[in-house]
Amino acid sequence: MLRVSARRTFFFLLAAIVAVLPALGQSDTPAPPFNGFAHFAIRVHDVDVARDFYKKLGFEQAFDLKKDGVPYEFFLKINDTQFIELYHVTEKEPRAGFLHICLEGVDLNAIHDDYASRGLTPKPVGKSVTDNILFTMNGPQQPFGPQLIEYTQYMPGSLHTNDVGKHLGQDRVADKLVAVSLAMQNPDAARDFYINQLNFKPVAGEPMHLHLPGNSGQEVEIVSASLGSRARVTLQTDNLGKAARRLRGKGIQVTKDEGRLSITDPDGNILLIEER
Repeated sequence: MLRVSARRTFFFLLAAIVAVLPALGQSDTPAPPFNGFAHFAIRVHDVDVARDFYKKLGFEQAFDLKKDGVPYEFFLKINDTQFIELYHVTEKEPRAGFLHICLEGVDLNAIHDDYASRGLTPKPVGKSVTDNILFTMNGPQQPFGPQLIEYTQYMPGSLHTNDVGKHLGQDRVADKLVAVSLAMQNPDAARDFYINQLNFKPVAGEPMHLHLPGNSGQEVEIVSASLGSRARVTLQTDNLGKAARRLRGKGIQVTKDEGRLSITDPDGNILLIEER
């Protein structure tokens, strides 16, 4: 009896140790929060065509960046803190479609240092060409290479901050970016990376939808590589019927499915519009 009891005690203790192992090494300090998405970036075949399309949605160009007097990056405004970035395809970069997401940090240096403390390798925080602060980091493998993740904090006097209250189209069909789908070679591994390394939180009942750290309520969706190079983003409106009428009035083809609108831009990127 004593030998059996000792064996049971051993297995009980072993099970207890296994149960607490995942918590070992984790900090009690919460991860620094994000304000939400700052932008998503896409490369397009024809910037003029793309701008005309997004202007029909009410998204005006706020500013652009130039090199030797030639524009190479265009910033279309969703709201005062969220943008769509457009880049030309080039001979060196001929593939159109999704490029990256950028997350707006409450305290960018704290986010950077938190990542470094976890053994991640973020690039140093520096000043961007728009006069904000910025750092980048590689994430999981996407269909066309490692994911690039940008992080920014808006600073006084930057191009973004100086445009607050401007270029807010009255006919915007949506006024907030709330979700971005990320195509991954290994969705399960990518999900683990976002949860265990970046402190994103699973959405209840939607295991591949993950909330950004903080209270924005915004989320990434981890999807299979079959999405390819296309961007797929979800925008929020307060009146889905009104948004549908505006789109159809501009001659844009709209599909309504599962209580949301779906439209496709000239480069095949998918825009979903939901009422939230």
